[in-house]
Amino acid sequence: MTTTDATLPSAPQAPKPALRNTGGAKRQYLFLLGIFVLLFFVPYILPESATPVAVRTLIFAIMAVGWNLMSGYGGMFSFGHAVFFGVGAYTDAFLLSEFGVSPWLSMIIGAVLSAGVGLTIAYFCLRYKLAGSYFALATFAFAQMFYLLSQNLEFLNKTDGINLPLLPEESWAMMQFDQDSKVYFWIPLVILGLAMASTIYFAHSRAGQFTQAIRDDATAAESLGIRVMKYRLITVAMSCAITAVAGAYYSQYYLFVGPDQAFGIHVSTDAIIPAVIGGVGTVWGPLIGAAVVGPLSEVIAHLLRNPPEFLEFLQGTSGLDVAVYAVLLIVIVIFLPKGIYGTIRERMRK
Repeated sequence: MTTTDATLPSAPQAPKPALRNTGGAKRQYLFLLGIFVLLFFVPYILPESATPVAVRTLIFAIMAVGWNLMSGYGGMFSFGHAVFFGVGAYTDAFLLSEFGVSPWLSMIIGAVLSAGVGLTIAYFCLRYKLAGSYFALATFAFAQMFYLLSQNLEFLNKTDGINLPLLPEESWAMMQFDQDSKVYFWIPLVILGLAMASTIYFAHSRAGQFTQAIRDDATAAESLGIRVMKYRLITVAMSCAITAVAGAYYSQYYLFVGPDQAFGIHVSTDAIIPAVIGGVGTVWGPLIGAAVVGPLSEVIAHLLRNPPEFLEFLQGTSGLDVAVYAVLLIVIVIFLPKGIYGTIRERMRK
């Protein structure tokens, strides 16, 4: 008695994702374009003294977008994104100072190197089933390892860091302009726009939908034939590359990078906090969070340095600005547990 093909069990096939909401993606692209057209004119409105704060806010936003891809959409919480930021920062500084390589090319090289480092770390973590807090601790351990390496490697100038050469005149090729040039604001603005456009595309793509399915239930996704490792690693590579570009621009803007600036613990928290405050796993959360967090610490510090009359007794109190900043962040997290954008979106849906 023969068995026909019809009676043979078939291997599970990866499900076809639902048709992409192309209308929703187009609306997001148009909204993104509108926002960044408006942001283009910010340097004309801000006082010159506020421009460094605005640039730093954009760098925070780029880092948060990168972190959000891996931890928000991918569900792999990283507490060591300083690794990828630092690789990009040191790549730019080293190639420019030693070989005169253009920062535009260094950004690409740094992104590729950072993606390679991220893929290696993630592969071994996922290969040995590290998840949740264990995965976060593993990324933190790697960040500390890179921090110690950068302090002891001779070609990275150890704890002295790398100073980038200051050119006597403007140069687009070397990304150096007059100190008050608006280009220093526009370059990270464009990078942020491209990073957010990539997030929108990813969120609506086949890979992005599979990644979110894996985040929600990896076992169920794997049982349906979705290649869990493949899509997680794609997400990690994108996340690390975006974060590395932020690091490369940081080096170029400040013309210096050292172990603390590249691999310090605060670098990882600078990537996490804007995404958490804005809304993890959302397109707009990192941008909104960075817009709040970036200027917040500067505003608090300014108010405490020059307090109004009824708060004059606080003037000169050491560390108070950090304490107030921390309390405000805690309040936001308590009352907006899904972040500013995430909470507003949920309430509007209800």
